[in-house]
Amino acid sequence: MFKKTDKVEKNINQDVTLLADTLDEVLQSAGDKSRDELDKIRSKAQGVLRDTRARFNTDKISQQARDAAASANDYVKDNPWYGVGAGAAIGIVIGVLLGRR
Repeated sequence: MFKKTDKVEKNINQDVTLLADTLDEVLQSAGDKSRDELDKIRSKAQGVLRDTRARFNTDKISQQARDAAASANDYVKDNPWYGVGAGAAIGIVIGVLLGRR
């Protein structure tokens, strides 16, 4: 249904994982490396951070969110009974959870 948003989510997860791994490498190797090695690692970390920030540009993320909402809207318009069924299911679940209190 939302193949494009699934791809975007995978890319975001990969970017965050790469950033976290790079920063973890910097933190773990701070005491073990020479000054030149630390400078290389710092440069690598700064590059990854710069690339990740560029990918998280708010305009791009906003457009992707709008695209996902438009896709969901089109899907519900094409299949209205699925939307009604999903709404009913969510209502039942919330009703059961509130009824247990």
